[in-house]
Amino acid sequence: MLLTIPQVLDVAQVARFRERIDAARWVDGNVTSGHQSARAKANEQLPEDSIEAREIGEEILAALARNPVFFSAALPRQVFPPLFNRYAGGMSFGNHVDSAMRVHAPTGRRIRTDISATLFLTSPDEYDGGELLVEDTYGVHRVKLPAGDLVIYPATSLHRVTPVTRGARVSSFFWIESMVRDDAQRALLFDVDMAIVRLAQQGAEDRSLVTLTGAYHNLLRMWGDA
Repeated sequence: MLLTIPQVLDVAQVARFRERIDAARWVDGNVTSGHQSARAKANEQLPEDSIEAREIGEEILAALARNPVFFSAALPRQVFPPLFNRYAGGMSFGNHVDSAMRVHAPTGRRIRTDISATLFLTSPDEYDGGELLVEDTYGVHRVKLPAGDLVIYPATSLHRVTPVTRGARVSSFFWIESMVRDDAQRALLFDVDMAIVRLAQQGAEDRSLVTLTGAYHNLLRMWGDA
């Protein structure tokens, strides 16, 4: 399931984060690449252990924790501490699939990468190119979102970032280990949860809500990791 989640960050947060990020020290993006990615990747990153990455990453995690759509769609068990990258001057990232497991170098923390996420920190009119292209059974999805918006998709998806030919594309990226490993099962649970929300907003009968909520809980117990 590929899903865009609007306004995870507000305008003021984006501006504040960008002010700090733009003034920070950037390094070669291959510092966090696996063998496959290193051959396809050309971008810059903030060092994982930089104070900017740590402090802004903590604020992003707090914003995610407050977002009910993110929680419903990802069912996060844990989230990899957010990283930050920048593409400019023709930089791109060729076709690749994210590693199945990530280790956070500063802490040694390990996470299974069920879901990949990109949080956009630049508006589309600030740069040309830089689309995130994600392939699945329905074809290629082109993603270029407003600053503050998030896209999540299965980490097993083949994806790439097209060359940035004007300006700079700045974003945060991270991975989620979900309580439900299977993407199709997560998608069904998300659909059921959103149906419950709609019924509640429409003032549906209690019996309908109880029945659907019970079905959701039973599926989550059956599919969730022990």
